[in-house]
Amino acid sequence: MPSNRLELWAYMESGRIGHPVAREFYKERDVVQEERRMRIDSDPDGRLEEQFLATAFIAQHYRVPTVGWESDISQVTATEADAFHKKYYVPANIVIAVVGDVKASEAMPMLERYFAPIPAGPKPEPMTTVEPPQVAEKFVTIREATQPFYIEGYHRPDYRDPDDAVYDAISDIFSNGRTARLYRSLVRDQAIAAEAQGFSGFPGDKYPGLFAVYAVPLPGHTPDEMRAAIHKELDRLKNEDISDEELARFKTRARADLLRGLANNEGLARQLAEYQTQFGDWRELFRQLDKIDAVSKADVRRVANKIFTDSNRTSARIEFVAPQQRAPGAATLTQPATQSEQNAGGAK
Repeated sequence: MPSNRLELWAYMESGRIGHPVAREFYKERDVVQEERRMRIDSDPDGRLEEQFLATAFIAQHYRVPTVGWESDISQVTATEADAFHKKYYVPANIVIAVVGDVKASEAMPMLERYFAPIPAGPKPEPMTTVEPPQVAEKFVTIREATQPFYIEGYHRPDYRDPDDAVYDAISDIFSNGRTARLYRSLVRDQAIAAEAQGFSGFPGDKYPGLFAVYAVPLPGHTPDEMRAAIHKELDRLKNEDISDEELARFKTRARADLLRGLANNEGLARQLAEYQTQFGDWRELFRQLDKIDAVSKADVRRVANKIFTDSNRTSARIEFVAPQQRAPGAATLTQPATQSEQNAGGAK
């Protein structure tokens, strides 16, 4: 916005936070229901992702979809939404960053004038539920007439972990462009996948989440082939040092991405607010460069061996089954089973 409209923003945003009016709440609730139907109920990939997370997490709230369950969406009331807003959208839980052609001596009194009257309220209590260690591999399979797909995830710590930059390095080496290992192996060399990537912090990084790897098989290839090819690349990370060139490329790209994000007012404001919220100190943004520079080849092997284990893995797949091959009324989703259950003959 123009710098001379900062006061207009403060007036509007303080009113939205301090005195919200939920106009057409139930109409918007219907929109959320339709979003769930479109993105999950009618989308095989969405259904697989929902079952994948519900299987990977047994205690932590990442097992619950962000959009919610149909039974919850259809029953939530405007009164409940208002109570949620009053609990979480409070000054004690908000960070504001202002970047642009403004003076702090003028901006701060303006922000205080509009936001100070809002009751601070207690900061929402932190989540205390901790996901217990996974002790056996878990599986999910959806069988229907649609594009096959394979994904697997490994539990990892949250963003405050000292090895967070190492997970970023593994993501970069696996998935950043056409020089990345998964692309070269599965897409270019073997020509068995249309797409293959690995990424960290799924479905979020505030709490311990997953390092996930997925592949979309080309016609004539199967999720089993994706699984085997992915595991071959994971084993390389565990048993061989990455090259000096791969490590240097990661550090160069990570540094460039971080600095590129500070190239305009919007990016600078967003990152300052984000790091202040996450770490309680916006200066942590610039300390990331030191953490990136400190990553070594030994770190990558150590972390790979720590998390890429069979017992820490949850895998999910979509297997193509022609409509005429399915029994009438047959369920499309198998019951998730651990490796120990499979060994005992208990898998469905």
